[in-house]
Amino acid sequence: MKTPVRLGTPLSPSAVKVMLLGSGELGKEVIIALQRLGVEVIAVDRYPNAPGHQVAHRAHVIDMTDGAALTALIEKEQPDLVVPEIEAIATPALVELERKGVATVIPTARAAWLTMNREGIRRLAAEELGLATSPYRFADSLDELKAACEAVGFPCVVKPVMSSSGKGQSRVDNAAEVEKAWNYAAAGGRVDAGRVIVEGFIDFDYEITQLTVRALNAQGDVTTHFCEPIGHVQEKGDYVESWQPHPMPAAALQKSREIARKVTDDLGGLGVFGVELFVKGDMVWFSEVSPRPHDTGMVTMASQRQNEFELHAKAILGLPVDVSLLAPGASAVIYGKHEAKALAFEGVADALATPGVDIRLFGKPESFARRRMGVALATAKDVETARVLAKEAAAKVRPVVIK
Repeated sequence: MKTPVRLGTPLSPSAVKVMLLGSGELGKEVIIALQRLGVEVIAVDRYPNAPGHQVAHRAHVIDMTDGAALTALIEKEQPDLVVPEIEAIATPALVELERKGVATVIPTARAAWLTMNREGIRRLAAEELGLATSPYRFADSLDELKAACEAVGFPCVVKPVMSSSGKGQSRVDNAAEVEKAWNYAAAGGRVDAGRVIVEGFIDFDYEITQLTVRALNAQGDVTTHFCEPIGHVQEKGDYVESWQPHPMPAAALQKSREIARKVTDDLGGLGVFGVELFVKGDMVWFSEVSPRPHDTGMVTMASQRQNEFELHAKAILGLPVDVSLLAPGASAVIYGKHEAKALAFEGVADALATPGVDIRLFGKPESFARRRMGVALATAKDVETARVLAKEAAAKVRPVVIK
């Protein structure tokens, strides 16, 4: 596996160059972590002034689902590593560039391709790796969706096979709601608006993210590391609150890590993987995996010695990692609450007045009512207290429209 053998100086012939495909709030933190190691970073996104654009050495705006445009940019910049940070990317182009030896994709082009498409990763997990998952069907039309919902049973969840951050996902409780779900999924799918997955409900107690890190040890061998489990609350498929560590039985934790290892070993490469799992008692079901830092993992900016973004940066560069927990922590989302450009934020000083609390504002150039514009972080003596502090801090930050 090719990884940089030494670190250089940005904007010089010795520079290690990393290109991020997707430069939102997660990408921004990865960029900051890379720059602290002297890496030259190129940030790419579909809109100008994305959060990561604001801290990178260079920024580009392209349609990353356009394979020709993506190929041309990578060939022009010639990065040492290409790091996909979102799902909506022309992954076949990455597969071809990797095959030709033009680009080293993190963790691999195959992993980016499989996980971009819910069908690819679900079939891999359930049908090839034999992991327990929720019942599922795929549909390419409204009629097929109706039949799939009947086969899986109500209630069920309908999702585009290609989308991110909960976009296009809806719960369907009866046959009368199927057409609405189909239309919503079509609007939310970033790439393929004509195919959906229907998932049956599992009677689970809670859902966790098992952050899994594949990094090189001192002998140059790939070693798998596990962060403490992260609990989270989701609304309409989008995370609103997370905490670490989530308490769970030893048997369930072991099973979660066995599943995470099996999936990430198959995907290969280096870096952080966010493996989502359903848990009931000692039973564990695979849900999804992201081959990159996970939004629920923003809590690690408060709770871990090295947060998930630092872990990702170090791992992909072939450096050792430390997944140790510093303190119980929690995160809570700060929403835009307005449809507007360039919000201002009041109440930040009030939020920060509480010991153990921190705030991150992402710098997104446009706000929507349910767009994530920042996050409140908190540490405390226990998770329950940290959750209360994080939510109270998030509530104190008030987005305001400047006219």
